[in-house]
Amino acid sequence: MFVQLLVSGIAMGFVYALVAIEYTLIWNSCSLLNFSHGQLIMLGAYIFGGTFVTGLGFSYAMGWIGTIALVAILGTILAFVIFIPLKDFGSLYAIVATMLFGIVISNLVPLIYGIYPIHLNNYLSGIYKIGNMVITRAYFYIIIVAVLAVTALLCFMKYTKIGKAMRCVQENKAMSAMVGINVRANMVITISLSCVICALVGMLVVPLFSITVTMADTISMKGFISGVLGGFGSVPGAILGGILVGVIENISTIYIPSVYKDITSFLILIVVLLIKPSGLLGTGKTKMTAKKPAAYTRKGGTKR
Repeated sequence: MFVQLLVSGIAMGFVYALVAIEYTLIWNSCSLLNFSHGQLIMLGAYIFGGTFVTGLGFSYAMGWIGTIALVAILGTILAFVIFIPLKDFGSLYAIVATMLFGIVISNLVPLIYGIYPIHLNNYLSGIYKIGNMVITRAYFYIIIVAVLAVTALLCFMKYTKIGKAMRCVQENKAMSAMVGINVRANMVITISLSCVICALVGMLVVPLFSITVTMADTISMKGFISGVLGGFGSVPGAILGGILVGVIENISTIYIPSVYKDITSFLILIVVLLIKPSGLLGTGKTKMTAKKPAAYTRKGGTKR
């Protein structure tokens, strides 16, 4: 029982970690929050299962490629329509805009794909029997794909020219622009990458949840908790926070009814924030507050 809960907890922890990384990438790039990621996860699952696999008859592998490409284009559009225009107006405007965008997606999807859940037969299905233990095979697929995705992302940010530019923009946007980095293009790449991560999460959790409009509501909430728990703005913190939330909430079902396991993530967050408000790996530099209005010029020519 313990091993089964541990494996499923690690798998779900990586799912939460990917969502937290999506939050972190956009925050580091634009200093804005994306509150439509739950709908983007759901949309990725629908595009994969409803459009490419069920609708066009693609194989699962081709469905993955098509979904990633299509969501990357959507992320680029989202960057130009919402995040870049609102980056100088503070987080509140972006929060409202992304929430409205999420509402639009939630209402369009049933019109396009119908109101009934979509099920994919034999997709990442099966079980592993180890002695008396029965573990769903999808959990191992989730762990493997998530580890590969996180490793690829960390290597991309550390060793590639674009990744190094992303880290520079994260540290100081003004100085990055002064040394020749295209901050605007960097934001577009980052937001597109974060949307691809959302689609990846959506495709990974399809075997665990039916493809429905509400399939990612809990995942998105716990992903945000994981990001704050690990230290908002820290990619390693997002990974640590996600795995901790996934494992602890699963192990807690040994001692409490499983219906209450979602409470544990909130309790963990409260305890950590009381002890270390910046999160486990946070530096204390991140402040989720709206930007102050730009200085204005008086009639006499002096700035205030």
